Amino acid sequence: MKKNSTAGLKDAWLKYDEAGLAKIEAFAEGYKKFISENKTERECADAVVAAAKKHGYRNLTECESLKAGDKVYFQMMGKAVALFVIGTKPLSEGMNILGAHIDSPRLDVKQNPLYEDNGIALLDTHYYGGVKKYQWVTLPMAVHGVVVKKDGTVVKIAIGEKESDPIFGVSDLLIHLAADQIAKKGATVVEGEDLDVTFASRPLSGDEKDAVKANALRLLKEQYDITAEDFLSAELEIVPAGAARDYGIDRSMIAGYGQDDRVCAYPSAEALFAVKKTARTLVCLLVDKEEIGSVGATGMKSRFFENCVAEIADRLGQYSELTVRRALQNSYMLSSDVSAAFDPLYPEAFEKKNSAFFGRGLVFNKYTGSRGKRESNDANPEYMAMLRKILDDAGVSYQTAELGKVDQGGGGTIAYIMANYGMNVIDSGVAVLSMHAPWEITSKVDIYEAYLGYVAFLKGI
Repeated sequence: MKKNSTAGLKDAWLKYDEAGLAKIEAFAEGYKKFISENKTERECADAVVAAAKKHGYRNLTECESLKAGDKVYFQMMGKAVALFVIGTKPLSEGMNILGAHIDSPRLDVKQNPLYEDNGIALLDTHYYGGVKKYQWVTLPMAVHGVVVKKDGTVVKIAIGEKESDPIFGVSDLLIHLAADQIAKKGATVVEGEDLDVTFASRPLSGDEKDAVKANALRLLKEQYDITAEDFLSAELEIVPAGAARDYGIDRSMIAGYGQDDRVCAYPSAEALFAVKKTARTLVCLLVDKEEIGSVGATGMKSRFFENCVAEIADRLGQYSELTVRRALQNSYMLSSDVSAAFDPLYPEAFEKKNSAFFGRGLVFNKYTGSRGKRESNDANPEYMAMLRKILDDAGVSYQTAELGKVDQGGGGTIAYIMANYGMNVIDSGVAVLSMHAPWEITSKVDIYEAYLGYVAFLKGI
């Protein structure tokens, strides 16, 4: 990094020398590999746990006791992960928490999905999260997930990522016959029930009824030992096929699927791995179901994290109901979720003075929500002042933003849920272009600044 380089600069790129730029590129390569190989919440959780084990983390359920310096993880139903580094201070004094989500918009395969219609076998789907449905047609897609058989055997599925794999997709009506379709509003150009995936077209020889479907089932049985009934206990996701790529002639950006919110989850975990000693207990919390309201056993509205804290307190010999409540209330958290990057093609949706821009570092959203800050955390200014000092002292580039113009729309994160415990929480993350599209765009320097900011946060409080 160049000396005295942050003064008066808005663009974070300009403060780096060649050695600093090399660090940005190296971090970006690790991140691209992560999002290319892990396209479901299960895959992300497994990858984080595998990385944690390499850094000396142990499974919390296998630890009878804990002490300062210990590193443990807990994985909830395979789809949420909590990583802890135990500090020297009593747990009741609170934790420093980095929280992000690892689920992303996609198409989920229904429980009775496979059917044949006029010589084509299709998979029936239900879209997950907030999507513009018309964006998900005519793209190369892959199938990721698990099928659990009645005997408990788990079959992992990932078809469409290797060059030798087939790919899948959702067809669209040809322009020559689309006069009625293109006259519709954007929300209904493609209907949800029309997002069915073309799966096969070759029939099984013989007089078989629905011969294409029968042939597809034959291949599933031969290659994966899966039957039609096994779809009833499957969790299969249709996601964009292919690896994340550098974006732009200057390679300054990354295009890839699922960057909301893995662009915050990856640097959060890496930041925790980078901290060796701590007075306060440190946490990286990666959760599921944020895109559909943080519901369910693996979402932030469940009590699994609270239960984890209780288990930690018990193994430290510090457990009481009051200890757990104090530990949560006295914590500080960065709810690490993405923000909307200013898009020069759609300036009418943004208010420039309060927008996030590529290349200006970590983004803080004091509040999110919609319709008058509804379901927003609205962080305290005292906490924001504390964070400003920490990041300024560490030389981290950051900016503040709102999610577009007032009354233009809005969105939420897990921040308000964690704030229910009385802890200080603020939204922070990386700016994203084309958020919730099958391919999203981020800036490499912003991702690296987020990582540096998360490290500074963990160390600075």
